[in-house]
Amino acid sequence: MKKMLPWLVTTLLAITLIAIVSIIMYKSFFNDTDKPDPEKASVTVKHLSADELVSVTSELKDFKRNLKDSDYVVVMSFAFQLDSKKTKEDFDKILEIEVRPIINRTVADLTAAELNGSEGEDMLESKLLNLINPILPEGKKLVKVEITNFIMQQL
Repeated sequence: MKKMLPWLVTTLLAITLIAIVSIIMYKSFFNDTDKPDPEKASVTVKHLSADELVSVTSELKDFKRNLKDSDYVVVMSFAFQLDSKKTKEDFDKILEIEVRPIINRTVADLTAAELNGSEGEDMLESKLLNLINPILPEGKKLVKVEITNFIMQQL
């Protein structure tokens, strides 16, 4: 019995360590509900009156750009809904110098097939929302991006 006791203790210790490690691994892989996924994060849009909506919306009209496949040109207009009037004022100051280049690069990387249909427009709107929000000052955010005019022409 004295010769089996070290083996028995070692076996029980190994089983206990394996159980503890497996519980920690299980919790870290399958119960990761504490952190929200930034890809799945949603922005809630509160319903505004027409006057309030106009006061927090900025427009970029007649944006022209050729697409990745150089046979196509797009002409677009955008409406950007922001969270407050102050944010709109700040956004209007950087619209031409920071926002337009982001839109320019984003559209330049797209093909005509990617922009076709409402899925393509939704994809572009969400991509722009995710790219523009980080350049806004802390605490200010872009709530919604809408394409108000869209023309795609083959050259």
